[in-house]
Amino acid sequence: MPQPSLSEMPADVGAGAPDQLQAVDPAQWIVAPGWQALVQDFFGSAQGMALQQFLVTRLAAGATVFPPSPLRALELTAPEAVRVVILGQDPYHGRGQAEGLAFSVAPGVPLPPSLRNIFKELQRDLGTPFPSFPSPGGSLALWARRGVLLLNTCLTVEEGQPASHSGRGWEVLTDAVIDQVSKTAAPCVFMLWGAHAQSKRAIIDQKRHLVLTANHPSPLSALRPPAPFIGCGHFSRARLWRDEHSSGAPAP
Repeated sequence: MPQPSLSEMPADVGAGAPDQLQAVDPAQWIVAPGWQALVQDFFGSAQGMALQQFLVTRLAAGATVFPPSPLRALELTAPEAVRVVILGQDPYHGRGQAEGLAFSVAPGVPLPPSLRNIFKELQRDLGTPFPSFPSPGGSLALWARRGVLLLNTCLTVEEGQPASHSGRGWEVLTDAVIDQVSKTAAPCVFMLWGAHAQSKRAIIDQKRHLVLTANHPSPLSALRPPAPFIGCGHFSRARLWRDEHSSGAPAP
């Protein structure tokens, strides 16, 4: 598998696909084979069944729930392919935005402020040109396919209601995902932006993996001390560390 390049601008397709969750059926949510046992165990547990019932109830009540594929991060990035982990909190809550990958938006959607700041830091740090709109836009699916696990800790949200599904059980699953990566993946880089992501640091084996922390890329915190996101240099540090710890050729 090619090493991920954090300097390449992402692009993806998906025109005509539904932009919201249509039904609750974990058996139909595709994940890479290496995640299947973990996901099946979760949805067979009391917490997983309670989460499913909650989602069914909300859809029956007419709630609009995003994204259409809650487990897409686990579909596009197999556990054995993980080289970088970027943690988000919950999906974007605007219609058409969320595509199941942390910080990523569906093709053709204007860049949200946090993602715009991620691209600004990428340009400042690595000299990567700022992405044009609408192509390639803000889909990070290419990153996901190249080993960047873009994981929100809560995997669904209701339209216009940020954090509306937090504490309903998704965190049990995503904590287990982080734990599996920490214990079984090749040494990789965790980028923890903001207090919520940094609260997961205790799950990560910092003797095996590089953990980078900074403020959240939101405009409210991206430039604030003590650890402003703009200027953090995480992309170049990740590239250097990956080059030093890669068993093959240096990452491009």
